[in-house]
Amino acid sequence: MITAVSVDEQIEAADAAFALSQNVTPRVRASWLEAIAAAFEAHADELVALAQTETHLGETRLRGELRRTVFQLRLYLAEILAGENLDATIDHADPAWGMGPRPDIRRVNVPLGVVGVFGASNFPFAFSVLGGDTASALAAGCAVVHKVHDGHLELGRRSGEIAREALRSVGAPENLLATVTGREAAEALVDHPRTRAVGFTGSTTGGRALLDRIARRERPIPFYGELGSINPVFATERAWAVRGDEILAAYTGSFTMGMGQFCTKPGLLFAPTNRDEVARVMGGHVAQVPRTPLLNARLRAGFDVVLAAMTATDGVEVVIQGDDADAPTPTVLMTTAAVIRANPAILEQEMFGPATLVIRYEPGEDLAELATLLDGQLTASVQAETEENIAQLLSVLQDTSGRVLWNEWPTGVTVSYAQHHGGPYPATTAERSTSVGPGAIARFMRPVAYQGFPPTHLHPALRDENPWNISRRIDGRWQPHGQDAGSGS
Repeated sequence: MITAVSVDEQIEAADAAFALSQNVTPRVRASWLEAIAAAFEAHADELVALAQTETHLGETRLRGELRRTVFQLRLYLAEILAGENLDATIDHADPAWGMGPRPDIRRVNVPLGVVGVFGASNFPFAFSVLGGDTASALAAGCAVVHKVHDGHLELGRRSGEIAREALRSVGAPENLLATVTGREAAEALVDHPRTRAVGFTGSTTGGRALLDRIARRERPIPFYGELGSINPVFATERAWAVRGDEILAAYTGSFTMGMGQFCTKPGLLFAPTNRDEVARVMGGHVAQVPRTPLLNARLRAGFDVVLAAMTATDGVEVVIQGDDADAPTPTVLMTTAAVIRANPAILEQEMFGPATLVIRYEPGEDLAELATLLDGQLTASVQAETEENIAQLLSVLQDTSGRVLWNEWPTGVTVSYAQHHGGPYPATTAERSTSVGPGAIARFMRPVAYQGFPPTHLHPALRDENPWNISRRIDGRWQPHGQDAGSGS
């Protein structure tokens, strides 16, 4: 059993590793990420088999998720080789500067230190030991202590072992990455003074508890928590008239993907439909959905409780009845816009599993006004026709969501430069940041400016000769990596 004392020792060891690693060159740091990526590829069969025994997820899904994890590591190493995460900025001294003589001042992002990461149950690779938070923290130059999720303990432990062996093989400092388990260890990780930031993916209840605990620390630290999201879909009247059946079919495929256990699962569909139409179209598609047990017993118990409460809510009716099987049939519930206006709390109930709620609105009703009843979301989707004017609706969804989709479905979060996986609370605790894509690296760095320094004492990223060969902004103009800063003004 890992105790608070042993966690303290691991955090201290991680902090010592950080001290040795924080100033290595981008090429060295990239070699560390490549070593982990290659090791995960080499151990893919072992890791996938282990994941299957602990998660009920199929081999195809798990191999795809492992490929995503490896791809993400390599995308991040390319980012740090180019120096994009450093945001290196050089302003040479300028006696003719518009507001008076400007001193020589240069700014660069530096890593925070030890980052505590809490893995998710629903993605045993992509949001786990070497998932987005750990990958971005390591790319930033931090050390990581990862609290393994109870839903796949053995996989988490083995993933950590493989990553540490890979880091050791390329000369990375020992203890740059550690794993811990259990509640006592989790609390010690959050409380330790050497922990400089925390990343979390999980439930609203768990995330809120961590947020409140971090707020009680003597020294505040950033908390990047992904908590919960219902991911609403709005279908306009015109789109419904043109392709209502198509929308219902595609929506069914999206909300049942992965047995409804994706953080971007659409949980609400606003549509000008009726019970018979929903039962006819969705019923046929629900019957064809591949069914598997949910990820673990605790998640299943939570799903059953929330679904029962939603089913018992006044004004909510069951259109397609699920069952209590080990691998349950999906459930489709229905209510009206009028019921939602009278009881907006219905919109806050996340049914994490194979269930969804269709909300019937009447012709002429204001979708933008209905959208204002929603809390913060990771995603919001519209099914509409190009010629429609839905500016008001889009304006509301922009205010409440991190990613807005047009005639597409939110299940599927590609790892790319423009990706934003975040959103206003309670979707996340830091709506300006993303946990997916190279932009995630910035969460675990902070800017430092150096003024009037001689070249020999400057951070390497800020020296005129550009020894790290990175992209930088020189006197207001971006220069791609491979160019030096010149002599300035």
